[in-house]
Amino acid sequence: MSVNETFGDSLKIGLASDHAGYELKEFVKSVLEKKNIPYVDYGTDSSESANYAVFGHKLAEAVEKGEVQKGIGICGSGTGINITLNKHAGIRSALCWNEEITRLARAHNDANVLALPGRFLSKEDAEKITNIFLHTPFEGGRHQARVNAIRTKN
Repeated sequence: MSVNETFGDSLKIGLASDHAGYELKEFVKSVLEKKNIPYVDYGTDSSESANYAVFGHKLAEAVEKGEVQKGIGICGSGTGINITLNKHAGIRSALCWNEEITRLARAHNDANVLALPGRFLSKEDAEKITNIFLHTPFEGGRHQARVNAIRTKN
């Protein structure tokens, strides 16, 4: 399945990281460029110490406003930026560290943001995970009611 079949023709990816995720974010940008997938980089712009929450909020707001259709956030463990992203009502961010977790996050949870642990993934694994995130469609069906329940309090 192509990226456009999964996300539509207007796909644009938002990226964000702190200092610990900066190097991997730059690598992910090169992966997107190879695939001609447009992206917006919400920072940080160097490996100097930076707060993941600042950049996670920028990314989440961009996804919520429709400026980008999906996002990828990266910090050292992936946890801090993932928690920050999930503070936003329109975000379903999944912390993914292997291929199967990533596939399930898209197929069952319709994750719209991928959180990566920058200090714990090789570039090879990050590329595989990014590709799975971009190419795995949401299955819908029985999973749709569960995703709907995330959006509203019961």
